[in-house]
Amino acid sequence: MKVSVIGAGHVGATVAQRVAEKHLANEVVLVDIVDGVPQGKALDMWESAPIEGFDGKVIGTNSYEETADSSLVVITAGLARKPGMSRDDLRDKNAEIIKGVTEQVAKFSPQTKIIVVTNPLDVMTYVAMKVSGFEPNRVFGQAGVLDTARYRTFLSMELGISVRDIQAMVLGGHGDDMVPLLSYTSVSGIPVTQLVSKDRLDAIVQRTRQGGGEIVKYLKTGSAYYAPSAATVEMVEAVLHDAKRLLPCAAWLSGEFGLKDTYAGVPVVLGKNGVEKILEIEMTDAEMAMLHESANHVKETIAALKI
Repeated sequence: MKVSVIGAGHVGATVAQRVAEKHLANEVVLVDIVDGVPQGKALDMWESAPIEGFDGKVIGTNSYEETADSSLVVITAGLARKPGMSRDDLRDKNAEIIKGVTEQVAKFSPQTKIIVVTNPLDVMTYVAMKVSGFEPNRVFGQAGVLDTARYRTFLSMELGISVRDIQAMVLGGHGDDMVPLLSYTSVSGIPVTQLVSKDRLDAIVQRTRQGGGEIVKYLKTGSAYYAPSAATVEMVEAVLHDAKRLLPCAAWLSGEFGLKDTYAGVPVVLGKNGVEKILEIEMTDAEMAMLHESANHVKETIAALKI
């Protein structure tokens, strides 16, 4: 199998490294427009193979020919957030970047699946789907897996309990109005509301929504990449191994949850065909209202695109 990662910045390079080290592909191709950057990073990764014990090739390039016939393409290319910027502030500039990238991806790998990581995530996933002409199930975005990981981490910090025992799901757009589902949050089956006060839960939900921005404030000249890359590779593994994982991903909605013609984070079954099923789970009225508000914000942002 071949996995191509478009964008050799921190997120893209770390995705490529994790894919190689997890033995998920025979060949990993790292693409970037900056001469020497993908070549140098790819060679550095490949030289770690004798130590990490993987046999797949890691290739860096400035062109798309080497990506031909990719099993899966991950798009991370685009501008990163800076302090004070929202994800939506990146919309128009990154839309042009994603448009150009997707045209090349579709040209060289017409049968591939695409995972979009670039912000604003849900909107850029729409751009990739529209420009590629692919079926919507083959174009999906990494959002809820990352948001849920942050949510579980913050709950673990609060409770002093292993993250492995915390079950949760975050839906909606990958933005400040994302929807952590308290009704589906538990610790080894115990409802989280029995363990954490409402005030503390409200604070954790808010921290989750601003999780990316919190890291941007610390870094000042960059944005998160360890957790985003880990979340992306969990999705890569689900597709390449046909694992049928139930994960919250940005998927195209055609009436599910009463929403249509937009991307938003919802529970999906992820396998070899990409998004194989969207699960319409029951939610409280308040959660459903928040999901609609979040998805409609994405839809409005899509409508304002100039592509």
